[in-house]
Amino acid sequence: MLSKYKNIITWLVKILVGLASFALIYWRLKDDLTPEKLQHIQNSFSTATAYFLLFFCLLLLPLNWGIESYKWKLITKPVEEITYGRAVRSVLAGLCVGNLAPGRATEFVAKVLFFKSENRGTITLLHFTNGLFQLSITIVLGLIALLSKCDMTNDLSAAQFLLIGITCMFLLSLFLLMIFKFDALQKWIFSLFKRSLGERTTSYKFKKETIVRLVSFSILRYVVFTIQFVLIFKIFYSGPINISFFASVCVYFLLTTILPMISFIEPAVRAAIALLVFGGMEISEISLVTTAIMVWLINIVIPSLIGYYIIVKEKFELSLFKK
Repeated sequence: MLSKYKNIITWLVKILVGLASFALIYWRLKDDLTPEKLQHIQNSFSTATAYFLLFFCLLLLPLNWGIESYKWKLITKPVEEITYGRAVRSVLAGLCVGNLAPGRATEFVAKVLFFKSENRGTITLLHFTNGLFQLSITIVLGLIALLSKCDMTNDLSAAQFLLIGITCMFLLSLFLLMIFKFDALQKWIFSLFKRSLGERTTSYKFKKETIVRLVSFSILRYVVFTIQFVLIFKIFYSGPINISFFASVCVYFLLTTILPMISFIEPAVRAAIALLVFGGMEISEISLVTTAIMVWLINIVIPSLIGYYIIVKEKFELSLFKK
């Protein structure tokens, strides 16, 4: 009887996750895909080249999340070794649940369920550390690009530029702290949440080889989703693609990553950032916003659908941490 109730609760949770996740996706698409934008997309797909660019972008989708899954398998291996296929399922399930909160803060809730309950506390911290590897690449390349674009730095006030710099330095410092003081931070966090995380911690130390591989694959993944952005952008923009354009893309990734986004104002914030970053290139606002929407659809919504299918099919032990 107890097992039957657990199964019912599990299915209710899965249904609620699906309804909430896709309701939020629909809410955003409803606001973003206005008749004007839909007409713009339709007009842009009047040539075979547009379909070729879209097809090539879709081909890069498995590579994008495949690299992320390999990084996830690599960083969690010292705690609990899982197969690459299970790492892929963990990442995609997390991607689906990540739609429930700003900044995808809820991703870990699904990802850790693919690990033993006694390891989930450490795995949760590794999830955020893994994200900081990718974030650090975005910050470093974005700052270099920002400093190289003098016209853009002139558009920013001294206070705005200082705020960006302080935020980036804080996040990079946090990244270094997580790498070199992971065990100490883990023990401190576990001591604050003894009831939910339990007494047991798994000792973890980053090896130099692991750091190098994680950084290398983070750079490779950055290149992949940059290419995806450019491919979609070229569907709506017939102008030249040069070094200045790539620098603008890097700054766009930087600002959309470090600035906090609340769901109902996210489209407006992203549009404002795009106009600031690409403003001097005579690119229409509708082309910029449509590009951001399509990249989001390809890299987040499509994998989220797959992730929800995985959540439905997978049998989970729903307790997040050992008590």
